[in-house]
Amino acid sequence: MLSESARMSSAAEARFRVQASPPTSRVLNVIALEPACDGIVARLATRAWSGVAFFPASALHETAQTTPAVAGHRIASLLREMAAADFVVMIATSGGDAKAASVIGEICSLQRVTTTTLVVHAAPATDEALSKTLAQVRPWSLMVVVLSDESYVESILRSFR
Repeated sequence: MLSESARMSSAAEARFRVQASPPTSRVLNVIALEPACDGIVARLATRAWSGVAFFPASALHETAQTTPAVAGHRIASLLREMAAADFVVMIATSGGDAKAASVIGEICSLQRVTTTTLVVHAAPATDEALSKTLAQVRPWSLMVVVLSDESYVESILRSFR
């Protein structure tokens, strides 16, 4: 008698398997929550993507330091781009200043956009630093993933596509 695993691997059962990934038209926004993540976002942006927009943290911080009129225009532009997204991925590092998650999370919540935060927890960072970051991002993320290495970020983003 064949095991369940062997039976499901047979040629007769193979015809029931999905042979290709379903096409997706998901629009994904990837946002660095702090300047330390800008390098990660910049490296990701150089790869071939379809339907993915990248936003460095420096753009968010520059907006906060401009005049109210300019800041209002940039925030309105960000709101329009967020409204077009189906999915937002925020990227932070352990111990970094991830306060921008509350603003982005609020926008996404109003627009009913799904959010995920990827926290890169590199070896020298302490558990206390990780806890600080998690406290800032958790209320605004439907899913939080803690990564030991930034090299996993691309694989996770590709899985969302």
